[in-house]
Amino acid sequence: MKLTVERVSLELAETFTISRGSTDRTDNVVVRLADGDHEGVGSAAPSAHYGETAATVEAAIERLRPRIEAIDDPFQVERVERDLAHELGRNPAARCGVSIALHDLVGHHTDLPLWRYWGLDPDAAPDTSYTVGIGDPETMADRARRAADAGYGTLKVKVGTDDDRARVDAVAEAAPDATLRLDANEAWTPKEAVANAEWLADYDVEFLEQPVPAADPEGLRYVYEHSSLPVAVDESCVTLPDIPAVADRADVAVLKLMKCGGLVEARRMVHAARAHGLEVMLGCMIETDAAISAGAQLAPLCDYVDLDGSLLLADDSDPYDGPVRAGGSIELDDTPGIGLR
Repeated sequence: MKLTVERVSLELAETFTISRGSTDRTDNVVVRLADGDHEGVGSAAPSAHYGETAATVEAAIERLRPRIEAIDDPFQVERVERDLAHELGRNPAARCGVSIALHDLVGHHTDLPLWRYWGLDPDAAPDTSYTVGIGDPETMADRARRAADAGYGTLKVKVGTDDDRARVDAVAEAAPDATLRLDANEAWTPKEAVANAEWLADYDVEFLEQPVPAADPEGLRYVYEHSSLPVAVDESCVTLPDIPAVADRADVAVLKLMKCGGLVEARRMVHAARAHGLEVMLGCMIETDAAISAGAQLAPLCDYVDLDGSLLLADDSDPYDGPVRAGGSIELDDTPGIGLR
């Protein structure tokens, strides 16, 4: 099997800000696996918050190049991902890039999209939300208005500022028909989260995502027990063992391929979340469609979807095109593998 690794620099359409900081561009690492007439494409979107960069992804994959190129059966995805987890446990995005490429390769061998290979219902895929990053109230209102005009029915609003109420007011007024989700990215204290939930309930907010730091599990429990809104966990829910750990202090588990390390692990997490009575949202980093498209194949298993990472990119920044469309719909068709067009 031939392995090709290429770093791609992605420019965002506009500065993207959350409570932890801002970015104008990001690097992904595209992974290609080829055997004979078939090729699979995947991508790694590393996050410094989880200790990865494009350089660490490249180094991790290169370290395992001989073993990856020695794969003689692409259908042994569980064995390959188990080996990757053993060797690259601290490099989930690097593992994920290989996982996606391998699954895409299987799809091309079978001439089937992954959703059909897995026996999923394409009509069950929820529309994706669109993220409104932090800015002044006028800027956030303008972003929300443009998103609503483009057909996005659900907006994920980033908060964690010195005046969240003014910003949420502006978004709600600019997009009165949109469903709102709020994401604090660990910025609030437990008491702040509970107090904020009281006035946010007036806006029919669907849920609060990661209101408190992941390092404060008891604070999360306090919010869950006292909040007037459902609680979703992202930074508190990284890998499979986190599912039972958050099951008594959250309503929604937020899964991301780049956190958990690949498609096999993500499917296990979906089923574990269901077994623990949790709803599931599938999220993403800022990613090329060579990663977003893999997540889209899992969308029919989820209650909520936040796969707008490639939609935040500047025009022509992404060399790929997948099933997540402008306006939020996920169009799963018969394109083989992860559905790259």
